[in-house]
Amino acid sequence: MSGQAVLPYGFARSQGVLVRALHEDHAEVVVREGVGMGAVAETRRTLGRPLRLSTYSRPQFDALLAETYGGGERNAAEVVADVGQEVDLEQLMTELPAVEDLLDSQDDAPIIRMINALLTQALRDRASDVHIEPYEQASVVRLRRDGVLVDIAHPHRGLHAAMASRIKVMASLDIAEKRLPQDGRMSLRLAGRQVDVRVSTLPTTHGERIVLRLLDKSAGQLGLDALGMEAETGRDFAALLTQPHGILLVTGPTGSGKSTTLYAALRTLDAETLNVITVEDPVEFDLPGVAQIQVNPRIELDFARALRAILRQDPDVIMIGEIRDLETARIAVQASLTGHLVMATLHTNDAPSAVTRLIDMGVEPFLLASTLRGILAQRLVRKLCASCREPEPLADGEDAPRWRAQGCPACGHTGYRGRIGIYELMRITPDLAHLIHDGRQESELRRAARAAGARALADDGMRHVLAGTTSLDELQRVMHD
Repeated sequence: MSGQAVLPYGFARSQGVLVRALHEDHAEVVVREGVGMGAVAETRRTLGRPLRLSTYSRPQFDALLAETYGGGERNAAEVVADVGQEVDLEQLMTELPAVEDLLDSQDDAPIIRMINALLTQALRDRASDVHIEPYEQASVVRLRRDGVLVDIAHPHRGLHAAMASRIKVMASLDIAEKRLPQDGRMSLRLAGRQVDVRVSTLPTTHGERIVLRLLDKSAGQLGLDALGMEAETGRDFAALLTQPHGILLVTGPTGSGKSTTLYAALRTLDAETLNVITVEDPVEFDLPGVAQIQVNPRIELDFARALRAILRQDPDVIMIGEIRDLETARIAVQASLTGHLVMATLHTNDAPSAVTRLIDMGVEPFLLASTLRGILAQRLVRKLCASCREPEPLADGEDAPRWRAQGCPACGHTGYRGRIGIYELMRITPDLAHLIHDGRQESELRRAARAAGARALADDGMRHVLAGTTSLDELQRVMHD
């Protein structure tokens, strides 16, 4: 049972007092362990009735506080509608104090309340990105939820410059520079939940376009067993992680969960006995016992330069955020040849096409044949909302129904809630290595991989369709993207 957001959030958090239930003759109140009687007395005066107290430990209280105040009913569109066109831009040009928690914004300037409301809704909806886009007549705010962009608000065009300035202040960017792209970072907190935000601005004909990437630090970092791999695929992939040297690639389009898979893989390694070093752009989550390097083009610290330095650090395992060019690919190959396990991501549609991509970059086929150990291709499909999914009529020959999306308040009327992975693992067998060495065509590699037991992405997705986890329409949408 959650509490009631009767007291102001700032008071509840700082004083350690939370209303559990409000009755005519008394109030049920939860107090944080160690709270003084002054806070209790002030709560009694504010509510105007006797209190029945329960004491919670700090972790219990913080969890209840987040549950109570983290799901407010008022959405960002309503807050945006309340903000007029008249915004004090002079105030935005001055140094504004950072907000400790997005819910501590009742008394802030209108534009700050609006930005906080947009970010709060994004965090509540578990969005991965916030897009703030200027057009000739209006601005549009969209959230990427479960991989799909959804409009949530249409601020007046006159507010866009103020919104951009406020976000730049929060991300410590140059608010006077509107002609060049900028990148920055900031940290947010929603009812105690810490979130890291990457900020990107891009000048367009109608103003600066802003994209915020939200990285929830408190989100449980998944293990391999939670990624949704089929049992045999999971065992084979885990076995590849025990190889003493070689290259293991994870491929797929942007937003397909490649980094999540690599982080899950790194967490299976024994960081106490292995020297594990990563080079990433950006570093999304901290991994205990792992040395993580952030690419920084401003000082010419790119993937290749970082990799050359890493090889002088006696590494056992190297993780490369992305192989983007021939130089990085060649260093990865050389690292694997000299006794290192190299994990990296690559942008390709499926596993066999990763070989073609690396050869097109300029990597010699005989080197790939001797260093590649496995290629995992993946996508993310949306999961059907368990509250509203409905069965489709049984077709001829079917003994179990397939399910389709319906839509309800629990899933934001999309019919889907959350995502799960589909995978294609191509282990490099001696036969496949021979084909790669000879520079055979991608179609031949694909046939050999199927003969060796590799399951195609679409086939792996069908197990989720048959299990009622996702719909056939969703699988087709993802495979055609």
